[in-house]
Amino acid sequence: MGAAPLLNDKVYVEPQIFSFGNFTLENGESLARVDIAYETYGRLNAAKTNAILIEHAFSMDAHAAFYHAGDARPGWWDTMIGPGKAIDTERFFVICSNVIGGCAGSTGPSSLNPATGKPYALDFPQVTIKDMVAAQKKLIDHLGIEKLYSIVGGSMGGMQVLQWLVSYPQAVRSAIPIATTARHSPQQIAFNEVGRQAIMADPKWNNGNFYGNEIPRAGLSVARMVGHITYMSEKSMAEKFGRRTKSDQDNTKFHADFEVEGYLRNRGDFFVGRFDANSYLYISKAMDLFDATEGKHLSEKFYELDAKLLVLAFKSDWLYPAYQSLEIVTACKVSGVPVSYIEIEANYGHDSFLVETEKQSHLVRHFLSRVDELIY
Repeated sequence: MGAAPLLNDKVYVEPQIFSFGNFTLENGESLARVDIAYETYGRLNAAKTNAILIEHAFSMDAHAAFYHAGDARPGWWDTMIGPGKAIDTERFFVICSNVIGGCAGSTGPSSLNPATGKPYALDFPQVTIKDMVAAQKKLIDHLGIEKLYSIVGGSMGGMQVLQWLVSYPQAVRSAIPIATTARHSPQQIAFNEVGRQAIMADPKWNNGNFYGNEIPRAGLSVARMVGHITYMSEKSMAEKFGRRTKSDQDNTKFHADFEVEGYLRNRGDFFVGRFDANSYLYISKAMDLFDATEGKHLSEKFYELDAKLLVLAFKSDWLYPAYQSLEIVTACKVSGVPVSYIEIEANYGHDSFLVETEKQSHLVRHFLSRVDELIY
């Protein structure tokens, strides 16, 4: 298990697939077959006590670190995961899986429906964060791991971290939820709804039945543009773009005159090439439906928890503001769960957990080095 040999100063890794059948979802519907795409880095020790599960954010996937053959860029959290890094693969066995409902190897709406031999499209059942975590639990059981050393994730990944703590409180020794929430606010739901409506308003979407035809490129691109605005901060946008205009302007009306306009269009076009429009709908809805409290105070859900938490937030994050992380901290203190909280100075808004990782690395490394001391 783990990464492939070092070649040309790069560590290469190959994705793996774990499959199982007859998976019943939270809503009572079932999937006859489920594939989970995952990657592992480092080695599992003989006692199987050094495993860390990485939870990916909304548009990410199982490729968290190192390189795939032919790739110019490494995995999305390569600054955090690897030999000697915050999540040290010389010490830990690191696992990252693509969520069900996704489009990067795990079963989702673009997968073939065994009953029809065609893509599920909107016949795919609505999955929840709880379903995603339940599927991950099957993968962890398959790997023979009874208790995870830690679970780490930001944004939607942080939601999955919280769901693990609620669903499997005895299967986790420590957890690091980053820039996340126990449930979406109305504003967060509203932003997701705008993205969904942009996709569904594109005629090419065709009620989800676009596979084999032209994809809803315009709608998915706009959805990504809206989302990307929320991931940044006003300060980072001002520093990156200001009101600078593009050098390649033309006379077309509503051309992207400003650099920020061109940037957003570029991000939208890039996203269209790697993400499925229906997965966008399903996953964003799963985020909106998520409520770790299940109608109770979150502290009540933590009473059975035997773990130490490090909760991280970013001061410039207005999409997942710090008060939502503090609600998690309060729940831990009420229920007697050991918790540390740090609000990090960073300029990149919600994306800080992905791109501004120096301070985050120091905190995560220190926390993971002291889990045994802090809990036992």
